[in-house]
Amino acid sequence: MDTVIGVDLGGTKTAAALVAADGNLRGLREVPTPATAGPDAVLDAVAGVVRQVAADLGTQAGDGGSPVGLGVASAGVVEAQSGRIISATDAITAWAGTDVAGGLRARLTDVFAPDAVVGVLNDVDAHAVGEAWIGAGAGREVVLMVAAGTGIGAGLVAGGLPWRGAHHSAGELGHLPSPDAVGLTCTCGRDGHLEAIAAGPAIHRRYLALGGDPASADTRDVARRAAAGEELAVRALTDTGRALGRGIAGIVTMLDPDVVVVGGGAAGAGELWWRPMEDELRRELIPPLAGIELRPARLGPGAAIAGAARWLRLGRPWIGAAVDADA
Repeated sequence: MDTVIGVDLGGTKTAAALVAADGNLRGLREVPTPATAGPDAVLDAVAGVVRQVAADLGTQAGDGGSPVGLGVASAGVVEAQSGRIISATDAITAWAGTDVAGGLRARLTDVFAPDAVVGVLNDVDAHAVGEAWIGAGAGREVVLMVAAGTGIGAGLVAGGLPWRGAHHSAGELGHLPSPDAVGLTCTCGRDGHLEAIAAGPAIHRRYLALGGDPASADTRDVARRAAAGEELAVRALTDTGRALGRGIAGIVTMLDPDVVVVGGGAAGAGELWWRPMEDELRRELIPPLAGIELRPARLGPGAAIAGAARWLRLGRPWIGAAVDADA
C-alpha cells in the first residue's frame, strides 16, 4: 500500500498522520476527542482530522494519489475482522457496539478511493506493533508491550503480528486479579484488578490513601513531590510500581517473550517508579527468566499510529483467532 493514514483514537485526543513504508509520520494532526458526546461525534472528529491530514498532503479521492488505506488504533476491545467495538470502558461514552470501520468509510468517501481498506485494531495492540516494528522491540521475535497510563493494557507481538485471542481480548493486563488491589474497585466495576492499583490515576489515589497532602491535584504532582523527596509520594510510586512489576511477571512467566517494552504516562514518573517495578518483576521470575530484557518504549505517542498503519499494510492479520477472509 503506497499511501496509508494511521489514527490513534483515544479518550482524550485523536491523532492522525500519513505513515510511510519505513514508519515515518508525515502531516501529524491532533484534535480533542469528544468522548462524552457519543459515538457519532467521535467518528465525526476522527473523519475530520483524517481529512485534514489528507488535505495537507494533497491526497484526495479522485486526484490519482488518494490514500489506499486507513489504519485505526482504538480504545476498547475490537473485533478486528469487522472493525466493530465489542466492549469498552466509559472512557468514550457508549463506545461498545460502534462500527468504527463502517462509520469512517461512510464519512470519508471524499478522501478514500472506493476500494480503500479500513482496519481497526485495539490501541495497545497497535502500540505494540509499532514498537516491535521500529521501536524498542525492533529486531526481536516476541515482544510484550505494557502500557501503563490511564488504564493498564498489554499487547503481544510475535513475528510482527499482534496476538488477539479467540475472543479478541488478549492483553487485558489491567483486569488481571492482583493481591495488591484487594478492596479496590477497578474501572470495569470488579474488585481487586491490577488497574485499580497500578494505572496512572491509581498513583494519585494511593498517595492520598497513605495520608498525602489533599491539595495534591494529580499523579504528575505526586511524581514532582517524589522527585523532591517527599516520603509519602515516594512510597506511592514504589507501591504502584511494585504491583505492576508483579503483574508483568505473571505474564512473562506464562509467555516467555524476548523483551518487555513498558510505556504510557505512568512510566513518565521516572526512576522512582521504574526501579521498584523492575526490581519486583525480576524478584518474581524464575531463574531462566530473571534476566529478561526490559526496555522503555521509544516511539512515544506516534507508536499506535505507526502500528495501525503497519498492521494494515500487512493485510490485517493477527494471531489467536481466525483471519479475516478479506484480509
